[in-house]
Amino acid sequence: MLSKMLHIPTADGQADAFATFPDGGERHPGVLMYADGFGIRPVLREMARELAGHGYYVLVPNFLYRNGPAPVIELPEHIGEEVRPAVFAQLMPLIEAHTAERVLSDADAYLKLLTTQPEVAAGPVAVTGYCIGGLLATRTAAAHPGQVAALAAFHGPVGVDGPDSLSKLTAEVHFGHAESDLTPEALGELNQALDAAGVGYTSEIYPGTVHGFTMSDTDAFNPAALQLHWDRLMPLLGRTLTKS
Repeated sequence: MLSKMLHIPTADGQADAFATFPDGGERHPGVLMYADGFGIRPVLREMARELAGHGYYVLVPNFLYRNGPAPVIELPEHIGEEVRPAVFAQLMPLIEAHTAERVLSDADAYLKLLTTQPEVAAGPVAVTGYCIGGLLATRTAAAHPGQVAALAAFHGPVGVDGPDSLSKLTAEVHFGHAESDLTPEALGELNQALDAAGVGYTSEIYPGTVHGFTMSDTDAFNPAALQLHWDRLMPLLGRTLTKS
């Protein structure tokens, strides 16, 4: 894998981003990956490289770039329960200031840069995200129905904008929910909204999980659920994105 840091021109400045893709000079389908609230760090780079190894160009923007380059706050190597409250006390005001308007303005810039990279193939892209990044991915896919062919979000608050927000989706969707994040009743309501949107989707609660289950640098990490996430994500991308 080749990896590099990029700077993405936006309406409000420049977003730093991590990009990774297979070596060899070929062009690959693009995937925009939104980090969780902790942002770009070793575990996110590792996950992006793993995805890129399957033949994709993966772009991970620092969506909190208005507050500085990633990591925007100092992070411990392991984000355990004993440090989590202090970390969130610093991060939540920044995340709350990242309004829907900012999300959509930035998404335009991220997709423009992604699709114009010389290593990225023509055609539709995928968007994926974790935690709050799952919501950003969902908003991005809804705002770019002709361009985003696949949407995947994991332990993300994907329904907070209401069912009407999902009605604009045309991408094929996978939502992998933490058991601690929503009830079976809430899952049913979310899936009804996806039914009404008329999109192909899977939306399921991963058994035995708590919020953040994909992230190996947190106490929430669940190795079996991380593997299930790959088992759902890779076929979705394979169906929706065209490889050369």
